[in-house]
Amino acid sequence: MERGRAKARTWPTRAARAAAPLQWLSSVWPAVVERLRDWARAEAGPGRLLPYVPVAFGAGIALYFAADHEPIAWVAGAAAAVLGFVAVLLRRTRAFPATLLIAAFAAGFATVALKASRIAHPVLDKPLPSVALKGFVETHEERERSDRFVLRITEMDAAGRAPTLRRVRVSVRKGAAPAVGSFVALKARLGPPLAPVRPGAYDFGRDLYFQDIAASGFVLGAITRLEPPEEGGRRLRYAAIMQGLRDSIDARIRGTLAGDQRAIATALLTGRRDAITAPVNDAMFISGLGHVLSISGYHMAVVAGVVFFVVRALLALVPTLTVTFPIKKVAAAAALVAAAFYLLLSGAEVATQRSFLMTAVVLIAVMVDRRAITFRTLAIAALIVLLIAPEALVHPSFQMSFAATLGLVALVQIGLPALFARADSSATARAALWGGREIVMLTLASLVAGLATMSYAAYHFHRITPYGVVANLLAMPMVTAVVMPAGLLGLAAMPFGLDGVFWRIMEIGIDWMIVVALWVATLPGAVGRMAAFGTGPLLLASLGIVLLGLLHTPLRYGGALLLVAASGWALSAPQPDVLIASDGRQVAVRGADGRLRVMQSGADAFRTKEWLAADADSRMPDAPSLRDGMSCDADGCVAAVAGGGLVALSFRADGLADDCARARLVVTLAQPPPDCAARLIGGDQLKSQGALALWQTERRGQSRAIGFAIEAVRPQSRDRPWSPAPVEAAAVADAPATSPSPGGSRPRPAPVDATPAPADQSADD
Repeated sequence: MERGRAKARTWPTRAARAAAPLQWLSSVWPAVVERLRDWARAEAGPGRLLPYVPVAFGAGIALYFAADHEPIAWVAGAAAAVLGFVAVLLRRTRAFPATLLIAAFAAGFATVALKASRIAHPVLDKPLPSVALKGFVETHEERERSDRFVLRITEMDAAGRAPTLRRVRVSVRKGAAPAVGSFVALKARLGPPLAPVRPGAYDFGRDLYFQDIAASGFVLGAITRLEPPEEGGRRLRYAAIMQGLRDSIDARIRGTLAGDQRAIATALLTGRRDAITAPVNDAMFISGLGHVLSISGYHMAVVAGVVFFVVRALLALVPTLTVTFPIKKVAAAAALVAAAFYLLLSGAEVATQRSFLMTAVVLIAVMVDRRAITFRTLAIAALIVLLIAPEALVHPSFQMSFAATLGLVALVQIGLPALFARADSSATARAALWGGREIVMLTLASLVAGLATMSYAAYHFHRITPYGVVANLLAMPMVTAVVMPAGLLGLAAMPFGLDGVFWRIMEIGIDWMIVVALWVATLPGAVGRMAAFGTGPLLLASLGIVLLGLLHTPLRYGGALLLVAASGWALSAPQPDVLIASDGRQVAVRGADGRLRVMQSGADAFRTKEWLAADADSRMPDAPSLRDGMSCDADGCVAAVAGGGLVALSFRADGLADDCARARLVVTLAQPPPDCAARLIGGDQLKSQGALALWQTERRGQSRAIGFAIEAVRPQSRDRPWSPAPVEAAAVADAPATSPSPGGSRPRPAPVDATPAPADQSADD
């Protein structure tokens, strides 16, 4: 019987088994949805909206830079005003958060469009081999092998047709740059601002445009100092005063220190960091200590902290003041003044502006008895910086600075400073606990800041810093306890002539920092190379960082998922098979081994170095392997591309017939034969579109070349003020093809020849 009953036993059908997970999901799903709603309501609580306003504002600025054509500024401004008015009307409704963020988005777009319209100026579109200039020197930068300065032009004399330029940046022989504020006459060779060396590369021309600089080049001959025909203006007088102060500080440091120690000391105190030698500069960035060279939140915090501590300690020596006088608030005010002076002395770059604004908000909060370090503080600083300089959004300094600060503020908000709060009260235990806590906090801060900035370093510089935490743990305590305090004491002692000893103390700390940087840079895998990728992964990573930093509920872990997705997207980005320089004189071809070969007429080490860095290639521009597998003669070069076929670079018209018969792709500046069977890239296309990147493909379409997909620095549909659409071929043909002969005209004699050495002339940007 039992056996029969066992046979009669029923089991769930296949359909029932398949429906079981769905039933479980339907029972759990309402609870999941309700939990997500609870988290969303918590994130939308009072006071949580402000940090997202600068995010929306910045997104509007990013959209402006993504446009193909220049927006109509007054239309953008009117749209932003209308949307802002709508947000005000709806401020008591549930729609207010959404309308406010939309208005902030429109305001960001309008802000940068209006600024571009206000500073609109012509940009040099063709080289000027020799042009006579007169004007005021506005800035001066000292570099490793040469100097350069910005000239505000009052008089310009160029042969042929040339636009009227307002400002140019020119390089001079080291030590030959005129003083800021002086009025000079000179001759210079000028060229258009440096265009991106490949599609997706950083656009230095855009930076120069927003600095009101229309061309760059180098001085020919001597510089003559003249009496100015008019006053240079208050801004120029201020620049001259600050530059004179920086020069005085550098001269006092130079009298005691030399080499990289002198250059780094000057960089920390005045912001002038261009004189650091290339090996040390590279080691600093490879090791993760490069942030020390750029005056940012750390430097500003040390300056304000030292002044705050000293002033408060001095006031506390008077017992009456500690009872009747708010010494803490007075110390905060003194620290604010010191931070403002440091901002002006260091040149007020974007990272320094953000640092000062953050420090100022913190010190003002101390003076009014409010909580200092919050997301609101960061949001206010970001909004002010973007209102003053909206173009800073696309600069790596702004991106890395705010990403690191967002991560550190989030670290503070989590409450990690309370680590080890419950400790033994004995003096020995407290001392040991202090050291352990500081080490843990420095480790966490370095780790968080490194992770927050990793995406931007990979995108802009094609590298990451695997040992950044190690380098910061070893070097930053010395910088904090020795280098910066000694530098501040040196500044204070300068008027009394007692500063020399403090520069020597500063040198001890800098020596240690250089030793750490050089050691870490030699560790296995220290140079974390990253191949170039597009803006899509960067935007996705930025959104992930914002969610991780600003959200308070478990929804923040969605930001981590976005970062993982962005990393996978970036790592899977396809690299081009062929790169072509804008002048048609260099072509890089990817061989069967996956590495680039470079064919070239002449040499441009800077361009080759950038191409290799974007390919995560550790070779130097002069590496013999860059010419492996190439065949070159007087007529040109031929190299095999991965997947089969040849790519030819023709130097002369004599070899074009053979190249057209053998190669899939021919790059030439000469007139090709009409029956060329290969895909041709000629001078007219390169002049109009700039550098090109090509991927092999057999698909064909309106934007596809035969056998290749092409991406250009300047697509035909793009026309922006800093990268205007090309003029007609007839106008382009007017551009001089050769530089002036050595015996050409020169300005009237002066004691110093300011012409840079040939090795320095290609490094202007």
